[in-house]
Amino acid sequence: MPMEIKIYKAIAIGGSAGSLGVLERLFAYLPERFQVPIIVVCHLHPQDDGGVVDFFNKRFRHRIKEAVDKEPVQRGTIYFPPAGYHLLVESQRTFALSVDPKVNHSRPSIDVFFESAAVVWTDTLTGIILTGASSDGAEGIRAIKTHGGLTIAQDPETTVFPVMPQAAIDTGNVDRILCIEEMGLFLRKISMGSCVHTVDCVGYKMEERY
Repeated sequence: MPMEIKIYKAIAIGGSAGSLGVLERLFAYLPERFQVPIIVVCHLHPQDDGGVVDFFNKRFRHRIKEAVDKEPVQRGTIYFPPAGYHLLVESQRTFALSVDPKVNHSRPSIDVFFESAAVVWTDTLTGIILTGASSDGAEGIRAIKTHGGLTIAQDPETTVFPVMPQAAIDTGNVDRILCIEEMGLFLRKISMGSCVHTVDCVGYKMEERY
């Protein structure tokens, strides 16, 4: 039976407590010239003045920046929202920043971005939930799955704060539950714009654990 080749046009990553260390390990797997945009929504300190972006720019040669309102989403770039703003993507694939009330006690909220991205990129979006201490992102994962996208959660057993990935898993809408190394290999593959969308799409069988 032939394997289906799936093209992914964007990667959305959400995380909270403990996620910066995970992101540092994941970014190390990225090729220097990856193709798709990667948008990361973390729960930032309200007074963060770009320190998270600076942290990663000092460690990687990739293009890493804060998203700007009305900025077109560019390939080969890692984006973070500025502190204190919800990040959304509009139908023209431009970013929008919002100071609407917090969602799940957070602004930026993972759910807010994932839900908007699911509408724009539909089945070409990959959504990834990392370690965290809240349920933010669970409804966003549900939205991505509803629109046909691929959903991944960090294995709760490999996290310091398992609440966030477990909440996503509990929705029944997570396609893969992966450790950091598995996610890194997978991220490297789909970041180039294509993936064999089967159970062995990273070159080995990934266990279904839910």
